[in-house]
Amino acid sequence: MGTITLTTDLGHKDFYQAALKGSIISQYPAVRLLDISHDIPPFDIQYAAFVLKNAYPYFPEKTVHLIGIDSLYNNEDTRFLALRYNNHFFVGADNGIFSLILDGKPQEIVELNIIQDLKYLHFPLTDIFSKAACHLAKGGKLSEIGDPIDSLTDRTLIQPIVEKDGLRGSVIFIDSFGNVISNISKELFNKVQRGRSFTLYFRRNETIDQMSWHYNEVPEGEKLCLFGISNYLEIAINKGNASGLLGLNKGDIIRVEFGNK
Repeated sequence: MGTITLTTDLGHKDFYQAALKGSIISQYPAVRLLDISHDIPPFDIQYAAFVLKNAYPYFPEKTVHLIGIDSLYNNEDTRFLALRYNNHFFVGADNGIFSLILDGKPQEIVELNIIQDLKYLHFPLTDIFSKAACHLAKGGKLSEIGDPIDSLTDRTLIQPIVEKDGLRGSVIFIDSFGNVISNISKELFNKVQRGRSFTLYFRRNETIDQMSWHYNEVPEGEKLCLFGISNYLEIAINKGNASGLLGLNKGDIIRVEFGNK
C-alpha cells in the first residue's frame, strides 16, 4: 500500500480539496492518503516549503508528496515535475518550491509528459499531478511518466546577515499557536555565538537573553526563545500568542547581539 501526502492552498471551504482526493482514490482505492496542510496562504511558496520541509522526513521512505501551490498552467514555460530525493518522491510545479524544500540535488528529476485531459484544463492537480502521484505510489518508475532533466528553478530565501558580534535575521513563519520562527538556524547561531552570552532584540524594544529548551520553562504568559522542532530560532510566549502579543509579523527584523562571555 502506497502513501501520498497533500500540501496545498485549497483550504476547506470549497470543493477543490475533495475533488483532488476523489481523483486520487478513484485511481488508487487502496492508497494511504494523508493531509500535511491545506491551509497554506494562497500562492505562498515559502510558507508551503517550510511546512513540507519540516514534515516530510517523518514519513516512511517512498512516500509521495503532492504539492498543490501555484500549480495552475500559466504559459508555455510552465513545467510540472516529479523527482526523487532522500528516497521520497515529490510532485509539483517547478516554481522554485523544490529548491526551498531540498537541501541537495535530487537523485532523479523528470518533467511530466502526462497528456492533460482538457476537461481538467484549469485544475491539473486532479489530472496530471494525481496521475503522477498514484503511479509512483504504486511503485512505478519516474522514467515512465516524464522526460529526464537535470535542473530546477531556484528560489533563494533571504539569508541572515552575519556580523562580527551578532546576527540580523527576519521572521519567516508564524505557526497556528502564534509562535514566531526566524531564518536563523541553530547551526549558524552556535557558529557565531562561540559560547558567548547573547541578547535577542525585536519590536517594541523587547529583549530575551536566555535560551529555553521547552515552552514551559518560563511562567505562563512570559516570553522566551528556543530552537524548536524546525531547528530555527523561535520567539514564543508560554501558552500565549507571541505574534499577536508582541506585534511580530512575517518579514519583521530580529537581531542577536553576542557578549564577551
